Amino acid sequence: MGLIKHIKEEVRVIRERDPAIHSSMEVFLYPSFKVMMHYRIAHRLYEKKHFFLARYVSQRGVRKTGIEIHPGAQIGEGFFIDHGNGVIIGETAIIGNNVTLYQGVTLGGTGKEHGKRHPTIGDNVMISAGAKVLGSFTIGENSKIGAGSVVLKEVPPNSTVVGVPGRVVKRNNEALPREDMNQVDLPDPVREDIANLQHANTELTNHIIELEKELKSVRKELKKKKNKKKKEEKDNSTKSEEKLV
Repeated sequence: MGLIKHIKEEVRVIRERDPAIHSSMEVFLYPSFKVMMHYRIAHRLYEKKHFFLARYVSQRGVRKTGIEIHPGAQIGEGFFIDHGNGVIIGETAIIGNNVTLYQGVTLGGTGKEHGKRHPTIGDNVMISAGAKVLGSFTIGENSKIGAGSVVLKEVPPNSTVVGVPGRVVKRNNEALPREDMNQVDLPDPVREDIANLQHANTELTNHIIELEKELKSVRKELKKKKNKKKKEEKDNSTKSEEKLV
């Protein structure tokens, strides 16, 4: 894809996903647009093994936008970074088509291992503000990562992940993340766990109350039988004494 086509594509993507934009000219001021122009140039230099020049162009983009994309990363079409400050994308990261990242997102590794050490992000994935995806695994297509989540293992397609560490709390969403751009209305697993515990505690309390009632009834019945037996024994003893007399 040539430079003009890249520019047109960036304009289309940003206008599609950011409701705050009012004209195509504003796109040229966006950090996402600026850093992607630097990335495309740096990536070509990287592929031709001009590593110093690639990093030089890349670092110029970092200073201008606060977004760090390693020139070795592989990024598909329709990529968008909203706001973007603090976004970091590692060297061996692979990003599919129509992926959206928010500010503070990290696609990083977990140490000094060599080879593929950064995540692979499937098509149509949205990663919300401050989320960290660390390690060499795949985030399945059409998935959504909640704000502030820390994802350390593979995520199936069509999933919603929240929490630290991140865990799948919802599967098979109907709408694609890039269609609603909603990073707020996500399930709260902690709240759900507390609600489940409260429900279980209420059931257990009611069960204990029922058992206490049954125990009282049994004790009452046993007491009646005991008193009846004592009375019978007393009556029998009285009758025996009368016979002897």
